Amino acid sequence: MRCSGNASRPALRVLLAILLLIAPFSLGACASDQGRKPLGCATASTPCLSGTALVELDTSRGPVQIRLDGNNAPLTAGNFVDLVRRGVYNGTVFHRVVREPVPFVVQGGDPSSADPKTPVGQFGTGSFIDPTTGEARLIPLEIKRKGEAQPQYGEPLSTPVATRQLALSHERGAVAMARSDDPNSASAQFYVALEALPELDGRYAVFGRVTRGMEVIDAIQQGDRLVKARLIEGGTLVKGKP
Repeated sequence: MRCSGNASRPALRVLLAILLLIAPFSLGACASDQGRKPLGCATASTPCLSGTALVELDTSRGPVQIRLDGNNAPLTAGNFVDLVRRGVYNGTVFHRVVREPVPFVVQGGDPSSADPKTPVGQFGTGSFIDPTTGEARLIPLEIKRKGEAQPQYGEPLSTPVATRQLALSHERGAVAMARSDDPNSASAQFYVALEALPELDGRYAVFGRVTRGMEVIDAIQQGDRLVKARLIEGGTLVKGKP
């Protein structure tokens, strides 16, 4: 069946989301266990971001800057800053780039893709393995609505009313966390939206936006590398509620 016309684009992107952001993952820990305890910065073992941070990604196509929003996604943005500081993203591969049949995402950040011994066919299956525990670090889905003091954790928002109230949405250039079908299974992999993707709002955690270098994102091809990620501004990490 061949789809055409603007009316088919949201449906195509939903299908891409199901096939491309969920299916490839193979996690090293049971994410569902996180749902049995309180979630969020107050109880997280991972640091949360206070305020904002600016991160530069040196890619094989050129530099990209992203502004991380710790005010609206403190746990997710804090996890990203921590991984940047650890050098987790250095040398990783943009293993999934989808522009056809509709512009969708550029996805990367799989720590295993930096290892030359990892087969290309396994790119997109890795998580960050915490060296202190030897287990995959998994963080819960974090979604905040405008006017609310704190994000909610662990449960997608799907109603049109709720998604219209999100503090961070999937606009072009949005940076968000990829995950498996478990909402609490994000780890290190992230993606950049190539155009507005409202059908993903409330289902995946947006935590920042590209502020410079979107033309570089547009030029990235599957197999290109994130040479180095570095923090260039802000990035105050705290334990507990920011």
